[in-house]
Amino acid sequence: MICVGIDVAKDKHDCFIISSEGEVLGDVFTIENNTEGFQYLLQKIRSNTSAQDKMKVGLEATGHYSYNILGFLLDKGLPTYVLNPLHTNLYRKSLTLRKTKTDRVDARTIAAMLMSDVSLKPYTDTAYHNEELKSLTRYRFDKVNERAKLKQSVSRLVCILFPELEKLVPSLHMVSIYALLDEFPGARQVAGAHLTRLKSVLSDASKGRYGRDKALEIREAAKQSIGSVMPAKSLELRHTIRLIRELDAEIKEIEVTIEGIMDEIQSPITTIPGIGTRMGAMILAEVGDFARFDSPDKVLAYAGLSPSTYQSGQLTSSYARMEKRGSRYLRYAFYNATKYVCHWDPGFAAYLAKKRAEGKHYNVAISHAAKKLVRLIFAMEKTGEAYRLAA
Repeated sequence: MICVGIDVAKDKHDCFIISSEGEVLGDVFTIENNTEGFQYLLQKIRSNTSAQDKMKVGLEATGHYSYNILGFLLDKGLPTYVLNPLHTNLYRKSLTLRKTKTDRVDARTIAAMLMSDVSLKPYTDTAYHNEELKSLTRYRFDKVNERAKLKQSVSRLVCILFPELEKLVPSLHMVSIYALLDEFPGARQVAGAHLTRLKSVLSDASKGRYGRDKALEIREAAKQSIGSVMPAKSLELRHTIRLIRELDAEIKEIEVTIEGIMDEIQSPITTIPGIGTRMGAMILAEVGDFARFDSPDKVLAYAGLSPSTYQSGQLTSSYARMEKRGSRYLRYAFYNATKYVCHWDPGFAAYLAKKRAEGKHYNVAISHAAKKLVRLIFAMEKTGEAYRLAA
C-alpha cells in the first residue's frame, strides 16, 4: 500500500509519500498550484509505485482551494480520499504532546491517517460533480439570508416613516406594498399623492386585488400618521426595496439552474411529501454521494445531528446534546425538511406527536424525527425507489 498525503494551500501544496512498510518514498516536497505542479506530483507518484501497488491519495476538505487538485486526481484515476480537517487535527494531536502544526507536518499526518484508517471511503465522481449543485445551493442560501436582512431593514424603516401601514395590509413584503413605498417612501409622500395615482400603483402591482378603497384607506391613515419626515430614511427605503427586487431575480435564476440539475439527477428524495426541489437539492449536494457512508448513523454524524456522549467512571451525562459538528448547511436542510415532512406526511406527524406526548421539547422531538427521515432518505438513495405512504 502506498499512501500520499497532500496539505492543500492557496498557491502551493505540500506532499508526502510513504509505503505500508514505513518507507518514505517521497519526503515532503512542495508543488505549485498549477499544471506543472500537478504533473510533477503525478510523475512523482508513478515513479514510486508499480502496477501491483495499491494506492491512497488523501487531502483535507479545504473548500475551493482543494477543488482543482481534487478534480485532477480523479481525472487521472487515482483513489482519492477527502478527510475532515477536524479529524486530521485530532489525529495529529494524538501523535505528540508538542504543539506542532506546519504544512509539512500536516502532509505527513494525512498520509499516516490514510495508512491507519481502513474504514475511509474514497471520494467518488458523483460527489465531485455534486460540487456544482453544492455551490448553487449554498449561493442561494446566502442570497436568501441577505434578502431576509434587507426585509428586516424595510420593516424598521416603515416603522419610522409610516408605522400605521403595517396594520392595513397582510404583510409589508408584498409586491404591491413595495411598489407603493418605492414611489411614495413615507407617510407624508402618501398623504400628498393624488388618489388616482395611488390607486393605479396599488392596482397594477396587486393585479387588481387592491383598488380605490384600499388606496383611500392608506392615504387617510397617512394623513393622520405619526411617522417622521426623514428624507435620508426615505432614500434608504427606496434603495433597500430595489436591492430586494434584484435579489429576487437572482434567486429565481439560481433556482431555475438547480431545478435543471435535479431533473438530470432524478433522485427519489423529492417524492417524500414536504421535500421540494430546493431542499432536496441541498441535502444531496451536502451529502455528495450516499455510497460514501456505510449507514444512516454516519450521515447523521456528518451532519452533526448525532447526540454527544459523556461517560467517565460512575458519571454518565443525563443531557446528551447534539454534536453540531460537520456541515451546518446539511444540518439546516435536514432540520427544516423534517418540519415540512412532519406537516405533510401522516406517519411522520404521528411520530412527532408521540415524541411530544413523551414530554420532549418541540426541537428535541424534531431532532428525533430528523433521524427517522435520514434513515428513510438513506434507504431510498441506496435502492432508488420512490417514497410510498404507509398503508
